[in-house]
Formats: sequence, C-alpha cells, structure tokens
Amino acid sequence: MGPWLQIQRVSPASLAVSRYRPQPKGREVIGINRPVRARKFCCFVALALCCATAHGADLNKVLRVALVAPETGFDPQAINDLYSNYVVREIFDPLYKYDFLARPYKVVPNTAAALPDVSADGLTWTIKLKPAIFFSDDPAFKGKRRELTAADYVYAWKRLIDPKLRGFNVQIFDDRLVGAKEAIAAAKKTGKFDYDALLEGAQAIDRYTIRIKLNFPAYDLLSDLTSVATAAVAREVVAAYGDANGWIMENPVGTGPYFLKSWRRAQQIILEASPSFREVRFPESAQPEDRALLAKMRGKKLPVAGRVEISVIEESNPRLLAFEQGQLDYITVPTDLVPKVLQGDKLKPEYAARGIVL
Repeated sequence: MGPWLQIQRVSPASLAVSRYRPQPKGREVIGINRPVRARKFCCFVALALCCATAHGADLNKVLRVALVAPETGFDPQAINDLYSNYVVREIFDPLYKYDFLARPYKVVPNTAAALPDVSADGLTWTIKLKPAIFFSDDPAFKGKRRELTAADYVYAWKRLIDPKLRGFNVQIFDDRLVGAKEAIAAAKKTGKFDYDALLEGAQAIDRYTIRIKLNFPAYDLLSDLTSVATAAVAREVVAAYGDANGWIMENPVGTGPYFLKSWRRAQQIILEASPSFREVRFPESAQPEDRALLAKMRGKKLPVAGRVEISVIEESNPRLLAFEQGQLDYITVPTDLVPKVLQGDKLKPEYAARGIVL
C-alpha cells in the first residue's frame, strides 16, 4: 500500500488515531490511498506506530509528510504540543503503547516485558523491562552501545516533575508517586532538583525492574504510561546537550525506531531509521477487514521507510498542491477542501485516473 490522503471533517487532534485505520463510509474521516514509485508500505501506520526496526528499513525509501503547525522541539518531558509529540514518538519509547488493531483498542507492552504486576491494594506496581534494547548511537555515549535500563525511566520521571523543566504532563506523577510532592517542594526551595536522591515512588530495584509506589490506587496510570512524556531518557544525553532549562529539544536521543538526522525549525524535520533499534514485526490483527487491508505488511520488519521527511505546511491549499505534485505521500484535507477531491462520496475522476482509491 502507498501514501494516504486523508479527508478530515474534524479537528486535527484526531489525526493520530485516524492514521491507524481508515474509517468506514459514513464516518467523519475518509482515507484515500495513492500508490507511488517504490514506497510500498502502510504510511498511515509508519509515522504514528512506535514499533519498527531499522534492520528492515530501506534508506532509499522515503516517507514525506507534513505538519499543519510548527513543532517546538523534541524533549519528551518538555514538549507541550501535538505536532512535536508526533515526531518524538518515533524517537523515544514509553513502557507501553496502544494496540490500535485490537477491538477495542488496548494497552500492550512496548519496552516492558509484560503488563504491570499490581499489588492487591493497587499501591505497588512492578514492571519488568525487555533486555537488549539500545539507545541510538550518539557521541554522548562515548563510542559504547548504551542499553536501556530501569534507571533511565526513573530518571525521566524525575525530569517530568522537576519544576525547572516546567513539564506539561507533570500531573502524571506529581500527586501519585510517593515522595513526589516532597521532592518538588525541595527543588522549589533550593532551586535545583536532586536527581540522586531516592524517590520512593519510582525506583529501579535492579537493571530491568521498576517499582512504582502510589499514594492512592490509580489504575488509569497504565494509560499514562503510554504517553511519550514518560519515555526513557539517558542521563548522559542531558548532561551532554541539556540547555539552561535542562531541555534536550535539539538533541533527542532515544530507543525508538528513528533518530533526528536534521532539523530546520518550523520548516523541515528529517528522521532516519536507527541501526540500533530492536527487531519488531508488523502486528497482526484479529479483524477480517484489517487483515485484508494490511496483508502486504504481515510479518514485515519495520519501518520499511529508512527516512522520514517532515515539512511544516500550515495552509491547507499548499499542502494539497504539494500532495498532487508528488511532494508529499500523506496529508489531511480539511472540510473546506473536500469538494476539490470528492464528487459526492466518491473520488473525482481526475484523482481516480491517477490511481487514487478510497
């Protein structure tokens, strides 16, 4: 399958969900597919789905997409906008992710080995990591392969509650974790968060095990652990690249399928498949309609695209024009431009003649 043009009658906030599966007729969103050149892969999954491997990536295959608003940067604990989040999800790994091919959607392990082991009173969560997951190679690691450990998640969660970082998603942990409020208060008093101090609510009890202690049962925490705001960050990376705020907006280094190759702020972002990324196969679906749709992807190593070129094109008319000229492989079309591509509920003949199908 090739690039997708998505007709959207709702707000751009639904973009991430609608990528995973075209909606049936009568729903708000219509997916339109156009095969081009050698990019034979499901691009509605490729950018949004955080399960991929560079071992299957072909650097000659390029996915070209557009953001409809500028990004702010790529620090998972510091970003506060939707479009940066789209990019950061391809660079960093939270413990869990959503299986959007399941009905209903469900949370499944990502870097975690299994779902959390939760105590009977709901106050203690124990999470095991999969071994042999590595960060993308970076000079911050001084030429060594850097394995993901439980301590990287604990460090990232401390960053999230550090007042200096002004994390947009601090509410995930600030009142839930035992000791978090006290750590935040101490940081505000001294002007510096103590990353070496024990945080009872989040501890690495061995190399691959995280123990979470909660002030009260919070079963919705599992959903929050799919958020990129909780993704692991290596302390060495912050030491090497952190700015005055402690942010790594310009130098993200994670364990995800891609790394940041280049960035021209508010213009273009280029990601390349990370050679350090683990092997993951395209997920299976129990739904007959999904199996037919995704048949060509079954069992493939991902991402198929070795390079993702993301342009920032804020106006809808220029985005559609770029798609029509072959400069983009996937866009979202707002309501006001729907008449340009649809005649009734079908594609206009000039689009259908070019191989575009609903």
